[in-house]
Order: sequence, then C-alpha cells, then structure tokens
Amino acid sequence: MYRIFETKTFLRSLEQDFGGYQEKIKKKLREYVYQQLKVSPAFGLNIKKLRNWEPPTWRYRISSYRFFYQIDDEQKIVSMILAEHRSKAYKF
Repeated sequence: MYRIFETKTFLRSLEQDFGGYQEKIKKKLREYVYQQLKVSPAFGLNIKKLRNWEPPTWRYRISSYRFFYQIDDEQKIVSMILAEHRSKAYKF
C-alpha cells in the first residue's frame, strides 16, 4: 500500500472555494480518492498520466477540478502537488 503525502502547495490550493463545494470535495478526497490511490495510484477511472511532464505526473479528476500528484514506487509514496480548476490547470 502507498502512503499519501500532501505538499504545502497542495494544501494551499485546497483552500480555494471549489465553486462552493470545498467541504464536499475535501471529504471525497479523504474518504474515496485517497483510499483508491493507496491501492492503485496509476490506474483508475478518473486517473490519467500526463504526457511530456517531468517528473512523471498523474492527475485525478473530480468534476471540473484536477488534482495532480507524483508517485514514488520505491518508497510507496503518492505526493499530492496541486489542486486546480480545469480551465487553469494546464496553463503555464
């Protein structure tokens, strides 16, 4: 099983409003998403590996929001790095 690590940037990005659904999204992350990522972080219905990203990064989709993370297979850690609305998520 993998462990979940939330970076400071990720925790700051969780403070956004999420269109009025902040508590609902946080609850879904902790009760459903994290349980799934602990077992199989690279595969799932709402999981996609991002192409041409270094280091390798995945995203989990909840409604219009994207939750980005990286996987350390050696230490079995999933590092949550950013939460963002899809309209802003892929812009640099």
